Amino acid sequence: MNITLIAGARPNFMKIAPIIHAIDASNRDQEKIAYRLVHTGQHYDAKMSDSFFEQLRIPAPDSNLGCGGGTQSEQTAAILIAFEKELTENPTDLVLVVGDVTSTMACAIVAKKMNTAVAHIEAGIRSFDLTMPEEINRMVTDAITDYYFTTSETANQNLSNEGIDSEKVFFVGNVMIDTLLANMGRLKKPIFHDQMALDEKEYLVMTLHRPANVDEGEKFKELIEEILKNSREAHIIFPMHPRSAKTFSELGITSPYLTIVDPMGYLEFNYLVKHSKAVITDSGGITEETTVMGVPCLTLRDNTERPETVTMGTNELIGTNPKNIKPALDKLFNGQWKTGGIPQLWDGKAAERIVGLLIGLYE
Repeated sequence: MNITLIAGARPNFMKIAPIIHAIDASNRDQEKIAYRLVHTGQHYDAKMSDSFFEQLRIPAPDSNLGCGGGTQSEQTAAILIAFEKELTENPTDLVLVVGDVTSTMACAIVAKKMNTAVAHIEAGIRSFDLTMPEEINRMVTDAITDYYFTTSETANQNLSNEGIDSEKVFFVGNVMIDTLLANMGRLKKPIFHDQMALDEKEYLVMTLHRPANVDEGEKFKELIEEILKNSREAHIIFPMHPRSAKTFSELGITSPYLTIVDPMGYLEFNYLVKHSKAVITDSGGITEETTVMGVPCLTLRDNTERPETVTMGTNELIGTNPKNIKPALDKLFNGQWKTGGIPQLWDGKAAERIVGLLIGLYE
């Protein structure tokens, strides 16, 4: 069986890594799956160096399509053209896509138009917010997928509501958590950690990058100032996304309690999160990781495609109104944050289940 694995951004590789490890494990006695790793190049990232792949213990991509930059439509078009050429030159039995980036949708479309089966990992998650490009990517991908691998019963229900045949849906767990649990003993203290004398569970980690929060200067400034005003002089570490940096540089915000750092490696960032008091974010994936690590998470969004992190985990949706920040931080610092639990099948074995199912489907 031949599989083409698609990744377009850093989080995609974190989801692909356990799949590669599970394939390699299944091939130890006899090769059952041959794979080709394709990086669409959707997100250019200077930190996507050899060390990044070494941290995840995966090989460098077999192909980089170089489709970075441009508008949503330009990027989609570039990936469609480049991946059609890639798939023509390297035909496969199955194209496996992960997550919800533009590459996920575009490569699924190409595969189906070339009569190649598609498997979608993280199928069925929905925010029901069509202002998010990711939501459109999810819906389009799931409309043409052949095999749906889901992270939760909520995702299963979403697919059922959309008329997807239940025989095509496989509840397997969360591959992002596979990667986290596999690397928990390898997390690395960032260089600045000791230099700043950060105390265990006494500092906050912040990541903000969504357009609704960072593209409009006044809104971004109000959010940051409200967080600083109500964080009780706890140090805040802000690994800054390039999208955020562009606006932040014009805000003129300085504080002895706020430290801006460059985007971090996977092992360093999760070390920082694991030992923090809490995380303030607008990311989806981070809410899953904080849930498993038992770290309080304040999400500055009005909706989430990962509701289990709220209903079961340590995450709470604060919304995008800056006025909601003070009561949430008061709750945190007063020791009233919920403990949370770990969702079903988030046990580090999702990729193993996926590979086993794929082998069974193609035997």
